[in-house]
Amino acid sequence: MDEHVSTSTTLSLSESPGVEGDGLPLRINRTLSGVHAREALNETDLDDPQLYFNRELSHLQFNIRVLEQALDDAHPLLNRLMFLLIFSSNMDEFFEIRVAGLKHQMALGDDTTAADGRLPKAVLAEISEIAHKQIARQYQILNDTLLPALEHQGLRFRRRDQWTDEQKAWVYELFNNEIMPVISPIGLDPSHPFPRLVNKSLNFIVELEGKDAFGRAGGMAILPAPRSLPRLMPLPKELCAEGFSEYVFLSSMIHAHAEELFPGMRVRGCYQFRLTRNADMTVDPEEVSDLASALRGELLARRYGRGVRLEVADNCPDDLINFLLRQFELDAEDLYRVQGPVNLTRMMSVLGDVDRPELVYRPYTPSLPKALKSGSLFDAIAKNDILLHHPFQSFSPIEELLREAARDPDVLAIKQTLYRTGADSSIVSALVDAASQGKEVTVVIELRARFDEADNLQLASRLQEAGAIVIYGVMAYKTHAKMLHIVRREKGELRHYAHLGTGNYHAKTAKLYTDYSLLTANKALCADVHKVFQQLSGMGRARKIDTLLHAPFTLHERLVEMIDREAQLALKGKRGHIIIKCNSLTEPKLIKALYRASQAGVECDLIIRGMCCLKPSLPGISENIRVRSIIGRFLEHTRVFHFHNDGKSETWCSSADFMSRNMFHRVETCFPLLDKKLATRVRKDLETYLVDNCQSWLLQSDGSYRSQDPGNGDAISAQETLLYAYATKS
Repeated sequence: MDEHVSTSTTLSLSESPGVEGDGLPLRINRTLSGVHAREALNETDLDDPQLYFNRELSHLQFNIRVLEQALDDAHPLLNRLMFLLIFSSNMDEFFEIRVAGLKHQMALGDDTTAADGRLPKAVLAEISEIAHKQIARQYQILNDTLLPALEHQGLRFRRRDQWTDEQKAWVYELFNNEIMPVISPIGLDPSHPFPRLVNKSLNFIVELEGKDAFGRAGGMAILPAPRSLPRLMPLPKELCAEGFSEYVFLSSMIHAHAEELFPGMRVRGCYQFRLTRNADMTVDPEEVSDLASALRGELLARRYGRGVRLEVADNCPDDLINFLLRQFELDAEDLYRVQGPVNLTRMMSVLGDVDRPELVYRPYTPSLPKALKSGSLFDAIAKNDILLHHPFQSFSPIEELLREAARDPDVLAIKQTLYRTGADSSIVSALVDAASQGKEVTVVIELRARFDEADNLQLASRLQEAGAIVIYGVMAYKTHAKMLHIVRREKGELRHYAHLGTGNYHAKTAKLYTDYSLLTANKALCADVHKVFQQLSGMGRARKIDTLLHAPFTLHERLVEMIDREAQLALKGKRGHIIIKCNSLTEPKLIKALYRASQAGVECDLIIRGMCCLKPSLPGISENIRVRSIIGRFLEHTRVFHFHNDGKSETWCSSADFMSRNMFHRVETCFPLLDKKLATRVRKDLETYLVDNCQSWLLQSDGSYRSQDPGNGDAISAQETLLYAYATKS
């Protein structure tokens, strides 16, 4: 057997090529392999379902890790609340897409299974058990931990039974002036059937007693809360207790004054509820001639998809709950009783309203490489490839590059992909300016970026009005690649510039997500980017791409080859080491390749933030594979693949995760870091994640995750280390 010895070395950040640091030590993990050749191992059935975790259940585990952050007092208090609310938002999407998909599969009688072999019915049953437990736990954390802690810090959420007389008067006036005019109660009778309620909207079911103006006997009514009103409202300062900022929920105000909406009748009960619907959208390429028009219709349908989850106040009577379940054709396991507001995500507004810097993460200023601090960006990129690590380094050079290109009379053409960008994007403004000035601007907009479809339709219209050529990609393949290509005339010749990234062209998320951006004038890379754009806009056979890897054509095959190459080297007694960092690992052939590499003795360090269907630490199968998930201040979003390759290491960055959809159903790019200094820098970044013991969770062979604890040793947070390495403290 090979001997594998782990050693730790300390490297000053100032020694790290391409990094402007302050000399703080950066822990680097190096694994040395043995020298003995291995014999080829006996064949193992790597298709055995026992070797795979279920994708949906793994996704649920990620959401639970997010919820755990709400209990971690290493985070500032308001950020702990933020993590709890993100858990709510994540669970909404989980039900809208993942649970809805399983229910749809069952409705079709489709018993197709994934690599784990579990039937949809069994997966749904386990999801229900876990989700009920964790959602109940979420409200327990909110009520028993976070709200008391916030109140201790002078932030109070007033319940109805806590209102003072002055607060009651203020609420009454607000209800009459702002809420009553826009709310529409709907009595239920033969001429007023149960209304269609918008996905995830706040509603109330009301029990009534008495007779109305038409002599109709009381029964039930539905109160849809006006979507135009905020769900959380601050009380005027003069009505707050001294030293406190106080808030009241819209739901509490409607509860308190429900009888005002039914004059002459008695409200016996008023209970909030919320329905989560199937929000996935499907567009059949065989039946669509205009994708934009088809999506506009689907966006309307999304609001009224089939129900998948019912949330109700925990004090709602059983007969009303059963009535609602029948209306939405749901079963008891689809019911979630909650001890608090049913729409917790809307509490996010308080994070931006409260000015308490001591309760949130400390501010920082993203840094800029020296090469980009003065002069033309084109001149800087022409000299050397430039790599940015967001959010530790600024996203502004990408925006400024487009602004400079729009103004520059020597720039002839700009081509760009847009997946998630933002409605008020400065990048789109620069493209509009460029098109308005007569430059050839071509934009590939992916209209089917989930939950960004409406924004992308607006962006497309804005660009088209300015004269840009707008393409919606390839019908059966989402364009997920992050590419920018600029053609500029220099000294009578055409010079090409490109940007390739692992993340989206979205200035806001660039401050929240970790991603890499490569700015390059490398002829081979720019030529490949140009070919990919031609392939997206035109028709014809797949073009030969020389330097980039390109899904759905070469990426999957080459990744398998590179993993297998490490295995072959290990079998010859050479060191084999792979580091993969991405958001999800679910594609079976890539998992099997990693299993083969592990069996051959390759050390595989996988940094997988979310879903992971690979089982680590299985004797004889994956004992050389370690899987960790980093959950912290920033959303880990970089996709980086590093292969030791017998000392001739290769480091690749990509827009693609290790998922079937990315490999076979999307247009993706994966680009090598050809500059050795940049590649070394990224490898050191990866090694920093491998020694994290503050925000790192290790995946166990049973599917659970174990949080890492520094104990009595040095606390190492990868994100904090990189923040100090790259960013300037404010």
